[in-house]
Amino acid sequence: MDRKEFLKKSALGLGALSLTNSLNANPQPNDNPELDKTVGFEHSPANIYNQNMKIQANMLIHRADTRGGADHGWLKARHTFSFANYYDPERMHFGVLRVLNDDRVAPSRGFGTHPHNNMEIITIPLTGALQHKDSMGNTAIIRKGEVQIMSAGTGVQHSEMNPNSDQDVTLLQIWVLPKAQNIRPHYEQKVYEAKDRKNKFQLVVSPTHKEAVWINQDAYFHLADFDKGHKASYNLVLPKQNGVYLFVISGQLNIGGQTLNPRDGMGLWDVSTFEIEAASNAEFLIMEVPMLV
Repeated sequence: MDRKEFLKKSALGLGALSLTNSLNANPQPNDNPELDKTVGFEHSPANIYNQNMKIQANMLIHRADTRGGADHGWLKARHTFSFANYYDPERMHFGVLRVLNDDRVAPSRGFGTHPHNNMEIITIPLTGALQHKDSMGNTAIIRKGEVQIMSAGTGVQHSEMNPNSDQDVTLLQIWVLPKAQNIRPHYEQKVYEAKDRKNKFQLVVSPTHKEAVWINQDAYFHLADFDKGHKASYNLVLPKQNGVYLFVISGQLNIGGQTLNPRDGMGLWDVSTFEIEAASNAEFLIMEVPMLV
């Protein structure tokens, strides 16, 4: 399978990996014809362990050190799901969550102008700043505490650059498959107060809530910053169709008898609610997404 076919079967946005020639890939073929129709946990195998994940009943764990990685000098990235030179047929997506990249971009460097279509692209800066420009005429800078979303729809071109000359920018780059195809491209960013996620869930992405950036999907993202010992239950907005992928930004969490460390990820499905306990001060992101692609 050549790179174009891989992009098609992986449901990536048009031109999404043409950011730099160094990201070109020639991955091994995927022999699973059901890939495009399966749920994100890939019809979990009977053996609950392999080198990349731990799977139990309705839960999977992706440890931080099992993620794919790339070091291009100006860009250091870790990939939870297959992306560019990292290809694992068992880690293509979780439901409609297609990409979760943990990126560090050097000063005055970034992703040059490149195209996408039919993809919901969410950016959450963790440190530093990121400058956005797109073919819709939007120019903006986003920082920690802000969330940016771009619905690529019928097609859009954009660039994302580190405007600082002396500071890296770290960010989460997240791609979600859209609910409706070929919509008019859309861009939005919002600022979120840190106090509103202290020991609670702060809604930042939603198709229906005005306080959140709008997404073309039945997906709901929450940020949270828990003090050590704090407990809270997350109740799914759409438990009949959605699962949850939780990503630990910092600190340590206990969920379902499992301990999650920084940059670990956990997927849960067939649940309506679950409890989260902070084993230390912890920041994390909850991504509730439809499980059927």
